[in-house]
Amino acid sequence: MSERKTIDARGSFCPGPLMELIAGIKLAEVGEELEILSGDRGSAEDIPAWIAKVGHEYIKTDKIDDYWSIIVKKTK
Repeated sequence: MSERKTIDARGSFCPGPLMELIAGIKLAEVGEELEILSGDRGSAEDIPAWIAKVGHEYIKTDKIDDYWSIIVKKTK
């Protein structure tokens, strides 16, 4: 397993973090985990919903200080 890639979108507001994640998933290998960092509260709901819709794996969301860490896995 390769190390997890981090996408820091803390300066971006909805839908910016999701757009950055979509771009990152396109470049990722199947089975690779990506962590998106977002200061936008909407991302904590929007990203897991999008991941479920498109069929990747949602792993977890953690609130860290004033931002969220959302971890997903590319499955296809």
